[in-house]
Amino acid sequence: MALYAIADTHLSLSTHKPMDIFRGWTDHMERLEANWRRLVAPEDTVVIAGDISWGMSLSEALADFAFLHDLPGRKLIFKGNHDYWWCTRRKMDAFLADNGLDTLTIVHNDAVTVDERYAVCGSRGWFYDESEPDNAKILAREAGRLSASIAAAKQTGLTPVVFLHYPPIFDGRECEELLEVLHREGIDRCYYGHVHGAGIRQAFQGERDGITFHLISCDALSFCPVYIP
Repeated sequence: MALYAIADTHLSLSTHKPMDIFRGWTDHMERLEANWRRLVAPEDTVVIAGDISWGMSLSEALADFAFLHDLPGRKLIFKGNHDYWWCTRRKMDAFLADNGLDTLTIVHNDAVTVDERYAVCGSRGWFYDESEPDNAKILAREAGRLSASIAAAKQTGLTPVVFLHYPPIFDGRECEELLEVLHREGIDRCYYGHVHGAGIRQAFQGERDGITFHLISCDALSFCPVYIP
């Protein structure tokens, strides 16, 4: 039972949001599906760290959820900045259950165990340089959600593996609020998405202050889920 991860699937089966307008994204769904089916077995788990679907509501995202459901393995879904369909946990869980999408699990303020080795946890995160009027409040909220998720992971007694959507480090700048949580909780590896195209060169990957960071956005991985050892 292996653990894989990827982010930013940006599916749009029910909405007109073609991704092939971006360099390197031609036929990205076909490439993602081929790679996924080649690597992932039914007993495996794949974390999708945000930006799942361009659907504006759960009903608009249904076809995209169905596409993921039909792929092998269990899928653990985190929120991204473009997941406008995201709503209350109760509504999301009920929608997935009502539509028989039992291979999809929402991760939100909690943790999910994998193969008696890992406890998958994390949050959407936030950018250190966003200009939103409530930027400080949003960062504090995301730091709290990350703390709650890691705490749930630690309660399992398994190794916490953190996933964020936003990068905690990018282009030489840092999101101190989220990094403080990671260091305080003794996290030693963190996977994140959100970064695309030319920005991939500015993404920090590797070890810093005891934490190893990995970029897992779709185009950074050539649309191939990455194995989490």
